[in-house]
Amino acid sequence: MKKVYLTALLSLSLMTANAQEPTIPMFGIQQNLDVKFDEYKEAPQGFDQERAGIPHGTVELIEYQSESVGTTRKANVYLPPKYDKKKKYSVLYLLHGIGGDENEWYKDGGVPNIIMDNLYADGKVADMIVVMPNGRAQKDDSRAGGMGSFRAFGEFDKDLIGSLIPYIEKSYSVYTDKDHRAIAGLSMGGGQSLNFGLGHMDVFAYVGGFSSAPNTLRAAQLIPDVDKVKKENKLLWMVCGGADGLLSHSTQLKAFCDENGIPCTLINYPDGQHNFVVWKYGLYNFAQLIFK
Repeated sequence: MKKVYLTALLSLSLMTANAQEPTIPMFGIQQNLDVKFDEYKEAPQGFDQERAGIPHGTVELIEYQSESVGTTRKANVYLPPKYDKKKKYSVLYLLHGIGGDENEWYKDGGVPNIIMDNLYADGKVADMIVVMPNGRAQKDDSRAGGMGSFRAFGEFDKDLIGSLIPYIEKSYSVYTDKDHRAIAGLSMGGGQSLNFGLGHMDVFAYVGGFSSAPNTLRAAQLIPDVDKVKKENKLLWMVCGGADGLLSHSTQLKAFCDENGIPCTLINYPDGQHNFVVWKYGLYNFAQLIFK
C-alpha cells in the first residue's frame, strides 16, 4: 500500500468540550465538497450510560510481541457478556487518535464497553469482541510522541496484520476470515482505518471512519480499483461533526464514491465537534451494521 507524506501545514484548533485530541494539523487547502449526506438519526438517550440489571462484558489488557516494531506492545480487548470459548466471535479493531493509545477509547470517555453492553442487552449486535490497540507503531509508543509519531501511525498496518491479528486469533475464539473482521477509529485512527481497511480488503470487509484526520489518503489512492471495492467491501461508513474542521477528509471520499457508484455512508453530526460525542455515536451505529 502506498504511503503519502504531505507537507504544507495549516493549524486548526480543536479545543472543544470533551475533546481528547490535541491540535491537529491540516494539510493543504481544505474544502468541504458539496455532497449528499446520509440521514442523521439521533441515538437513544442513555445509549452510552451504564445500565443496571443487564449482563456486562469485561475488558482485559493483553501484551503481544510485535515483529515489525521489535518490542512487546499492548492492547485492550472487550469480551462480551458470557463470552464462551466454545463459540466463534467476529472481531472489531477499534483505533484511537493521535493523542491517545490503547486506553483512549476505554478510559478517556469513549465507554466502548458500556455501549457494547447496552447493544448486546437490546439484541442489536452480532457476537463480536472489540480490540483496542496502540496505533503508534514504534518502540516508544507513549502518548508523548504527538505529531512526531505521524510516520509510526502510517506503519501500524504492518504490526496490526503481521502480529496483533495472529495473536488475537491464537488467543481468542474468533473467526479468521475477512468477512468477520472490521476496522474503525476516531480522528487519526479514522484515517488509519480508511487507509488500512480499503488498502487491505483481503483482511477487512467492514471499514469505518469517525472524524477522520489528515492522514486519510485521497480517494483515488484509497480506491484505485472501483470494481474491486464494489465486490469485496461490505460496508464503508463514516461520520463527522458538522462543526469539525476535518470534515473535508470525509467529504472527498464520499464524493468519489458517489461519482463511481460505490456504496458509502457519511453522516454529518449536527453541529458536532471533534470529540467523543461524535465518536461514541459512530461506534454505536457502526457496531450495529457489521457482521450481519
